[in-house]
Amino acid sequence: MRFVKYEATGNDFILVQAAEDARNWPPLARALCHRHFGVGADGLLVLTSTAPPFKLLMFNPDGSLAEVCGNGLRCFAKHVVETGMTPSGEITVETGAGPRHVLPYLQGNSVRQVRVNMAQPLFKAEQIPIASKVDIIPILDYPLTVGRRKLLLGLVSMGNPHAVAFIQRPPAHFPLGQIGPQVEHHSLFPQRVNFEIARVLDRQHIEARVWERGAGETLACGSGACAIAVVARLKGYVDDRVEVSLPGGTLTIDWPGRGDVHLSGEVRRVFNGDWEEGKT
Repeated sequence: MRFVKYEATGNDFILVQAAEDARNWPPLARALCHRHFGVGADGLLVLTSTAPPFKLLMFNPDGSLAEVCGNGLRCFAKHVVETGMTPSGEITVETGAGPRHVLPYLQGNSVRQVRVNMAQPLFKAEQIPIASKVDIIPILDYPLTVGRRKLLLGLVSMGNPHAVAFIQRPPAHFPLGQIGPQVEHHSLFPQRVNFEIARVLDRQHIEARVWERGAGETLACGSGACAIAVVARLKGYVDDRVEVSLPGGTLTIDWPGRGDVHLSGEVRRVFNGDWEEGKT
């Protein structure tokens, strides 16, 4: 099986082209994404067509199916333009969270930057979802105690669930490896949750780390950066455009407080390869 590995701000993905029912994807995703016995990646992208209309399946390293992935969409855009499946210009792709629109930017014959329309954030408890009846919309300071640590969470869906906590200290000092899995699997979140720790530097800059549902800590997360920017904007911390710095690099988020959220950042092809079918 042929594959291509891409990275977008340190968030790395394996992309394959195949029919949706061509293989048993969850165990294959676990095998391919394994850092020691596989290719190694934060997710598997399955492109189920070679011409529009495009459909993209996104699997986490634990084999679970993700609704949407902002950085994965940027990798998808680079792939379909540079392989000649579609001309440059806005591209529509169907995801588990509905259609998303991506705009690749060419430098010569290469796609270096991609802007993704991540659609409108969702704020109702049942949309996120959370297993608690909360009438407040949006939910910006939900109290959650994990172990002995008290968190105030901003809750939002970017097509997938997110819980954002703002802290005063540098995110590098936060015990994300300990707290992240406890938040992800907390009973408050029936579909689990992506957990973001963020610190506002000024009205245009935030630094953050992300614990991704089904993947653990990653160097970057596109939908997570969007969730951080949305909650920060609603809290009055930042302006309409903000740069979110993650361990893998910086993403730019545009959101004026209503309407669609836009995510922009660089993307790079790492290598092509072959996977032995007997591995799974």
